[in-house]
Amino acid sequence: MQETLFFITLFLYLISSVKYFLYLAFRRRLLFLIANSTVALGFIIHTAGLVIRSSQTGEGPYTSDYEYVLFFSWAIILVYLITEIRYQIKDLGSFVVPLGFLVFMYSFTLPSETIATSPAIKLCLTLHRTLSFFGYAAFTLAFGTAIMYLLQERQLKTKKINTLFYRLPSLEVIDDINHKAITFGFPVFSIGFITGSLLASEGQGSYFAWQLSTLPLILTWLIYGAIFAGRISIGMRRKKAAIGAIFGFITVIATYLIHV
Repeated sequence: MQETLFFITLFLYLISSVKYFLYLAFRRRLLFLIANSTVALGFIIHTAGLVIRSSQTGEGPYTSDYEYVLFFSWAIILVYLITEIRYQIKDLGSFVVPLGFLVFMYSFTLPSETIATSPAIKLCLTLHRTLSFFGYAAFTLAFGTAIMYLLQERQLKTKKINTLFYRLPSLEVIDDINHKAITFGFPVFSIGFITGSLLASEGQGSYFAWQLSTLPLILTWLIYGAIFAGRISIGMRRKKAAIGAIFGFITVIATYLIHV
């Protein structure tokens, strides 16, 4: 049952990604309505699939690489839907939803078996995975808005303004979304990072397992920490913050691929 729901979700996310791109190109309201309705329906079915899987395993969707990917994609779409409702930016879906679709599609390349976890670490593992992936989802949103910002900023700088300029939000609005995404994502990710360190101390006797997989995780935390602190202390905004968000997202993907 859950496999069928996930296949339907994949199809709906694909349709919505295509429709968002078509809307960006042709500006037809019907295209946006189809894209938004499709991604919302996909998210509902995605949620149902995760609930069914969790009811079957008796645990949250955190026991295997397959479930990590499913949950990461779900979190990306959730953060997008909340942001779209809050800001009513119709073109945001073109830059965020395809990322959620690609992550979800990747889950189909992974084995779907569950991995049993010890009850003693289940709560800590749940906190670690939930908060970490919500942080990653916020960073994905920050990446999408950073791309939007650089596209707008480049057109203004070169004075080669095309129709895309009038279709994207102002630089101020984009920068504000980027700021709020990182303001939410960094503390949440940090708590997930700390709970992961506690898990490492329980399993390996050390708060950090100094392995190849650990380095991108630490680098991710440092980059977003620098952006978070920079905005508060020295008012780091606009292009520098956008570039930082892009580099940070690269480390997110590196961390994610190494762990998966």
